[in-house]
Amino acid sequence: MTWTMKISRAVLLTATIAGALFSLPPTSLAAAQNSTATAQTANPANEAAAARLRNKQFRNVKVSVNQDIATLAGSVSLYQYKATAEKRVRKAHGVTAVRNLIEVAGPRVSDTQLQAKLAKELSYDRAGYGNAFNAITVSVDHDVVTVGGHARTDVDKDSALELIAATAGVKDVVGEIAVDPVSIMDDQIRRRLFRAVYGDSLLNHYAIDPAQPIRISVQNGHAELYGTVDSQGDKNLAFIRANSVSGIFSVKNYLQVAGQPVETAK
Repeated sequence: MTWTMKISRAVLLTATIAGALFSLPPTSLAAAQNSTATAQTANPANEAAAARLRNKQFRNVKVSVNQDIATLAGSVSLYQYKATAEKRVRKAHGVTAVRNLIEVAGPRVSDTQLQAKLAKELSYDRAGYGNAFNAITVSVDHDVVTVGGHARTDVDKDSALELIAATAGVKDVVGEIAVDPVSIMDDQIRRRLFRAVYGDSLLNHYAIDPAQPIRISVQNGHAELYGTVDSQGDKNLAFIRANSVSGIFSVKNYLQVAGQPVETAK
């Protein structure tokens, strides 16, 4: 076989291969190019973030990571899941910040009904763990819950927020609960206040129902009374008993009287 024949066959084979490649449909070529690009640009942070959302409650949630910022989108049935998704993704390797665009798509509950339900549940929260020292408030506006007031400890605060987050109908939460300062002196004042108020024979019935106590908050020696009492006389008596306790710098009486217009704490 001559060199000329060998070269001709080589040229013919090359032309055949080239023709086959050019005959591929454009979509096939695009798919191949996209596949290659995807492989080249695979983001480990994306995979790490997605791995933290492999639970059924996040089945409608998508995550994408760009320049270390994770964006969450989609929907969940409870606000609790929205908050949990963000916490999980924040811990993913390669993620430094999270944009949480998840929508809470659970049932619609009127603001009035939702506020009444949350107020009742919060009144019993931490019963048996000194809930008389928690004075937590709640309000609802267009499915957005604002929770404020005072909590005795961070545990009490977290418990209230978790309860709200797990309630159907809550679309968003604004947390404004203040945790009372850690102080041995304040703890001593709390105990003396408790004995002074509940030790009075006309006031001790407020200790029967854990949801209806006279609530006591102390911050750096300054005391505040919250809750609802049956009469103006009970409100005045609680104030007098609180002022009789030694070591208190001041007492503010925010007790509400049942059946009367609600007074806003200032």
